[in-house]
Amino acid sequence: MPNFKNSRTAEDIKREITAILRELKDPRIDKMLTVVRADLSGDMSSCKVYVSSFDGIERAKESVLGLKSAAGFIKRELFHRLKLRKAPELTFIADNSIERSAEISRKLHDLL
Repeated sequence: MPNFKNSRTAEDIKREITAILRELKDPRIDKMLTVVRADLSGDMSSCKVYVSSFDGIERAKESVLGLKSAAGFIKRELFHRLKLRKAPELTFIADNSIERSAEISRKLHDLL
């Protein structure tokens, strides 16, 4: 049986991290950074946050470095905004899904 509370909390974390990203002032973090998904562990102690950039995977990797240094601030903001008992440890991972989907879309457009 799926754990609906876990998946709902993961969606809430994704939504709030997206809002928090807009408030960060670190120049390493891309302004066009998108949170692709958040995978919350079963015990809600850790969360993998996949981020992607419109500028490519290299820009996303650079943004991950900025996010890692701001992880404490982001964790504290999540704790206060979501009223969690314990905020999960955040791990940021660069993902190239936006770049890949744009490439597929371009190929499909070329076929037509």
